[in-house]
Amino acid sequence: MAPKWRELADRLANKIRNGDYAPGDQLPQIRDLVEAGEGSKSTVHAAYKALEAEGLITSSRGHGTVVRAQAPLKRLGIARYDKSKWRDGDEVAFIADRVASGRGYRRNEQTQTVSRVTAPAIVAEAYGLPESAEVYARARLVREGVQPTHTLTSYYRPEHVEGTRIVDPSPGPAGRGGGFRVLYDAGYEIDHMQETLFARVPTAEESQLLQLSPGEWVVELHRTTYTTDGTVVEFAIGVHAATRFAWTYEFKVPDSASQDGGTS
Repeated sequence: MAPKWRELADRLANKIRNGDYAPGDQLPQIRDLVEAGEGSKSTVHAAYKALEAEGLITSSRGHGTVVRAQAPLKRLGIARYDKSKWRDGDEVAFIADRVASGRGYRRNEQTQTVSRVTAPAIVAEAYGLPESAEVYARARLVREGVQPTHTLTSYYRPEHVEGTRIVDPSPGPAGRGGGFRVLYDAGYEIDHMQETLFARVPTAEESQLLQLSPGEWVVELHRTTYTTDGTVVEFAIGVHAATRFAWTYEFKVPDSASQDGGTS
C-alpha cells in the first residue's frame, strides 16, 4: 500500500487535473486538512512537498500553497532546429520553444559566460580529441522572466569559432540567428544531430541555480551537432528543470524495410 502522504498527494493531484482547483487557486492550509482528518501535519506537509516537486503547486511565504498558474513550456524536438528559423530569420532554439508555447520572451533572458578550457572527458570523446586539448565553453542560463528554466553549455573547437560572435560573452544569442547561424556563415552548415536525454537528481549547485523545489529532478540533455561530412561542430550539455518543460517530438515514422527495397 502507498503511504498516507502519497495517497493524499494523488487525491489532490486528481482534483487539480480535473479542474476542482484551477490555476492560481489556493489549496487548504495544512492545519485545515489535519482538522478534516486527512492525516497528521507531517503527512500533509509531505503530500504538498510531493506536489511541488511534481510541478503542480508552488508554495511561498505570504501566499500559501497555490496551483501552478502556467503550463510547462513546450520543449520542441526537431522543429526547434528548423533552418528557416535561424538561417533565414532570428528564431533561435529557446525562442522557438517560447513561440510554440504561446509565451513571450526577451533575448536577454539568456545570459552567458565564454571561456577557453581543457576539454572535459565527455567533450574530448565527442570530438575525438585528446583530453589535454582546449575548447571553448559557452555556458548559458536561460530564464522565463525571473524564473530559470535551464542551463546549456556548448563546447566548440577553437578553429571553428575563433574570432566569431560565439566567443562574445554579451547577453543573449550570438547575434542574429544565434550560434548555428555563426557556424553557417563560417562554412559549417549543420546537417544532423544526436540528442540523448536522461533524468537525475540535481547537484546542490544546480538546485540553487535553477531555483528547484525540494525533491525536483532535472533532465540532462547531450546534443552532438554534425555537418554533412560528419564533422562535429558543437557538443552541448543542457540541464533542465524537469517540471518546467513538456518535451514534444513530431517526426515521420521510418520504414527501413521499404528503404531496403523489401528484400531479406
